[in-house]
Amino acid sequence: MTQPAPTGDDRVVRLLEEIRDLQREQGRRSADALRGQQESIALQQVAVRRVRVILGFAVAALVLAVAMLVVLVLRMLERFG
Repeated sequence: MTQPAPTGDDRVVRLLEEIRDLQREQGRRSADALRGQQESIALQQVAVRRVRVILGFAVAALVLAVAMLVVLVLRMLERFG
């Protein structure tokens, strides 16, 4: 048994269904991309927090080292001065 030839309306319906399916797929892909971007932003925020903590320790260590150097220089000046 053969199927009747599709009419113009049938072709329009199939085309509209294909467009609908493509739009749904595009929506899913956009949602996936958005989730990926949100995860990336969250990871970057964690990294920035870590860098700030590390920089804080580095600055504290540098200040301490400079203070110790100043104390040593002052003691040397007292001995030789």
